[in-house]
Amino acid sequence: MSAFHFAFKVKDIPSTRKFYLDVLGCEERRSTETWLDFNFFENQLSAHISDNFPELDYCGKVDGIKVPIPHFGCLLEAREFEDVQQRLEDAGIEFVIKPQKRYAGGVGEQLTMFVFDFSGNPIEFKSFSNKDEVFS
Repeated sequence: MSAFHFAFKVKDIPSTRKFYLDVLGCEERRSTETWLDFNFFENQLSAHISDNFPELDYCGKVDGIKVPIPHFGCLLEAREFEDVQQRLEDAGIEFVIKPQKRYAGGVGEQLTMFVFDFSGNPIEFKSFSNKDEVFS
């Protein structure tokens, strides 16, 4: 198995469930009153309640677009990317960076989109045209 585990801050459990479970379709795993684990596209995310959220920095500049740092996300197959995009649109989620193709026709060509979860965490979804170019 080569999945990742990521623990991050959220404002509350109910809105976190709504976003990750209802909107994205992730599966809930373990939880308490102060944290929640779920399957995020075959990766383990642990959402922990906090009231200390540092300001985001849009210092990342990728293909001429400023992106929020820090952020996390996942790499999806094109079909999964389209499904997630549709789920986000159906839920009325506003895109931080609208779905688009980055590096069109070049090495590392990818679909990408950014959204904020209901706690303000930026999430990027990507789909590479050629999986062999993920690190190129």
